[in-house]
Amino acid sequence: MAKSALFTVHKNEPCPQCGAELVIRSGKHGPFLGCSHYPECDYVRPLKSQADGHIVKILEGQLCPLCGGELALRQGRFGMFIGCSRYPECEHTEQIDKPDETAIACPQCQRGQLVQRRSRYGKTFHSCDRYPECQFVINFKPVAGVCSHCDYPLLIEKKTAQGMKRFCASKQCGKPVSADQISE
Repeated sequence: MAKSALFTVHKNEPCPQCGAELVIRSGKHGPFLGCSHYPECDYVRPLKSQADGHIVKILEGQLCPLCGGELALRQGRFGMFIGCSRYPECEHTEQIDKPDETAIACPQCQRGQLVQRRSRYGKTFHSCDRYPECQFVINFKPVAGVCSHCDYPLLIEKKTAQGMKRFCASKQCGKPVSADQISE
């Protein structure tokens, strides 16, 4: 038996380009659907759509704000999220854990608020909600307060060997600020 015969399974679906039957084949990136008249017809498509995420649970009683369909708990490539059960007709999605709003004004633009975000590698950081107009970013938890050394309007909380300590968020200053020196 040939190696290609081991991975060829009939799907009974016509090819949209030539009308021949589509078959499941194996490639270096995994299985895919391809036309049985290859190489005359070069139609291929992924076997599974990875973008939508599979449904874990339907959230009964919670409706989609865009189309009115039921919301579903889904597992995607970046973790769990809430999405409309009528996907792909409706593409509404929500985060399960909303970003932590600190209600601290951005020290750079004075118009935005600092919000917690997550990088593509999973690291938590805080940035201005007016991004990309304001590109203020800090990697530590922001704390409301004014630096007693340089009067910068934001402090950060860092974990040190002596425990949690507060520092000035200004890159030029960065000095530690004791609890009795904090001025609101």
